[in-house]
Amino acid sequence: MTKDLTKGSPMGLILSFGLPTLLGMLFQQFYNLMDTMIVGKLLGAQALASVGSTSSINFFVIGFCMGVCNGFAIPVAQRMGAGDFSKMRRFVANAAYLSALFAVALTVATGLLCRTILTMMNTPADIFDGAYAYIFVIFMGIPATFLYNLLAGIIRSLGDSKTPVYFLALSSVLNIGLDFALILWFHMGVAGASVATVASQTISGVACLVFMVKKYPILRMTREERKLELSSCRVLCLMGVPMGLQYSITAIGSIMLQSAVNALGSTYVAAVAAGAKLFQLLGCPFDAMGATMATYCGQNVGAWRLERLGQGIRSCTVLGAVYSVLALVGMVLFSRSCAMLFLNPGEPQLELLVSLTSQYIVTLSAFFLPLALVNIVRFSIQGMGFSAFAILAGVLEMIARTGVAYFFVPVFGYSAACFASPAAWICADVFLIPASVACIARLRRRQPASVAGMEARTQPAPEKRPAGSGARL
Repeated sequence: MTKDLTKGSPMGLILSFGLPTLLGMLFQQFYNLMDTMIVGKLLGAQALASVGSTSSINFFVIGFCMGVCNGFAIPVAQRMGAGDFSKMRRFVANAAYLSALFAVALTVATGLLCRTILTMMNTPADIFDGAYAYIFVIFMGIPATFLYNLLAGIIRSLGDSKTPVYFLALSSVLNIGLDFALILWFHMGVAGASVATVASQTISGVACLVFMVKKYPILRMTREERKLELSSCRVLCLMGVPMGLQYSITAIGSIMLQSAVNALGSTYVAAVAAGAKLFQLLGCPFDAMGATMATYCGQNVGAWRLERLGQGIRSCTVLGAVYSVLALVGMVLFSRSCAMLFLNPGEPQLELLVSLTSQYIVTLSAFFLPLALVNIVRFSIQGMGFSAFAILAGVLEMIARTGVAYFFVPVFGYSAACFASPAAWICADVFLIPASVACIARLRRRQPASVAGMEARTQPAPEKRPAGSGARL
C-alpha cells in the first residue's frame, strides 16, 4: 500500500499521487461547503455571516494544527525514501505524543480566549452570538483535527494517497446527514453545523486509526520504537512548528483583513463568506499539488535523488498553470450562478450579495497562477527540510494582507479587500522562487560524495546518515 516516489516520471508520479489527494480534499471541502450551503439556505444571510466572520480565526488555529501535522509527516517521508524504516516508526510514535500535547494545550487556550478574540476582531453585534456558538465548538474539536490530519499525513508519507480519501468520503456523508438532523430536527442553529463537522471528523479519524493499525505492517512498532525520544521530538518540532506558524502567521493577515471587512457591515461579511467557500473549493487542486510536492520532495531528499527536485517542481507548475486558466474562464462565466449555491433566493439584498460574491471570486481567480506557485514551491521547500523558510513566506503574506486591510480597505472599501490575497501571493512568490533554487543548491553541497553526480539511484541513502538531517540543513 506504500509507493516509492523516487523512481519514474515526475509528471506521472505527481498525477497518480496528486489525483487521489485532490479527491480527498474535494471531499473535505464538500462537507465544509455543505455547512455553508445549509446554513445560508436554511438559516439566512445573518447566520451565514456569523459562520463567515470566524473564517480567519478558524484558519489561524486549525491551520496551525494542520501545518504541524504536515510538518511531522516530512521526517517520516524522508526516512521512507532512505529506507530507514525503524527510524521512520520512531518518528511516527513521537509525532503521536507531540500531537496529543499540542491538541490539549490548544483546546484549553482557544476555549478560554474565544469570546475575547471575536471582540477584538470587531465582530458585528448582530452576528456575535452566532459566531461564538459556531467557532467555540470547532475549537473544542481540535483533538479530532490533529487525529485525522496526523494519520493522513503519515499515510501520504508512505506513498499512499488513496486511503485518506475513503475516510474523508465517510466523513462527508456523515457531516451532511448530521447537518440536516441537527439544524432541521434539533433546531441547534449554526452550532449544529459545527457539531456535525467535529463529530464527522472524529469518526473519520478513529476509523482511519483502526484501519492503519491493521493494514500497514511497515508501521508495526517494537517496544523500543514506541519510546519517547527527545532527539526525534526535536527533529519533528523543527519541521512541524515552523509549518504550523507559517499557517498562523499568514492567518494573522487574514484576521486583520476580516476585521476590516467586518467594519463594512454584515452584508459584505456574508458576501466574503460565500466567496471564500467557493474559493476553498476552487483552491483544492493547489492544496493537492502542495501536499503531493511535500511527499515527493521528502522521499527524494531521503534517497538523495536531488536531480528530481527541479523536475518535479517544473512538472507540477505546468499543471498549476493549466488549471489556473481553466478556473478563471469558469468563474468569469459562472460565478454568479455559483454564488447562488450559498444564498437564499428570498434575501432582501440578493442582487447586491450575488454581485459582491462574484466580484470577490473573479478577482481571486485572476491571480491563481501566483497561488499555484505559492503552494508548489513552498511545500517543495518544506519537503526538502527547510521548514523555517515557510515562516518567512508567511510573514510576507501577513504584511501584504495587513497593509491592504489598514491602508486600502478604509479608502477603497470592498474592492480593495478583494485584492488582498492576490497581493499576499505575489509577495510570497517573490521570496519563495529564489529560495527554492538556493535550497536545492544547498542540498547539493551537503550531498554525500558517494552519491554526488549520479543520474539514477537504486539503493537507499547510507544508514549512517543522521536521521532527520534535512531538518537541520
